[in-house]
Amino acid sequence: MGVVAVIVAVGIIGLIVASLFVRRHRETDQPGAGWQRTDEVFNDPSTNRVMRVWLDESGERRYVREENRPAI
Repeated sequence: MGVVAVIVAVGIIGLIVASLFVRRHRETDQPGAGWQRTDEVFNDPSTNRVMRVWLDESGERRYVREENRPAI
């Protein structure tokens, strides 16, 4: 039973560490071809980055970092 608990704990810790290096859901470095820029910007509270909302071809919201813009 103890071995299983250790394996589960190591797995959970590994997932947490890996999540620090993976992009967040719907976040990208550059807008895609055909995306529409919106006027909506927000300060991401977890990273303190200013993000702009874009709409992709299907109308889904996508978030792109606003370069060289101070936090709001």
